Amino acid sequence: MDDMEERITELEVRLAFVDDTVNGLSSADAEIARRLDLLERALRDLRSDLVNMRAGIGGDAASEPPPPHY
Repeated sequence: MDDMEERITELEVRLAFVDDTVNGLSSADAEIARRLDLLERALRDLRSDLVNMRAGIGGDAASEPPPPHY
């Protein structure tokens, strides 16, 4: 019976380790999801800025004032 108790104790220790590992992975997964959300927002903002910059570059030249030397 002593051998059986040792085996059970060993399994309990392993189960505790697995449980701790799963909790750690869950926390890491939540952090990765949070960072991904931030990156997606930043990418959306950059795309919007790029669209606005492109629109500004291709603007109507007639609406711009003449250069100072003109």
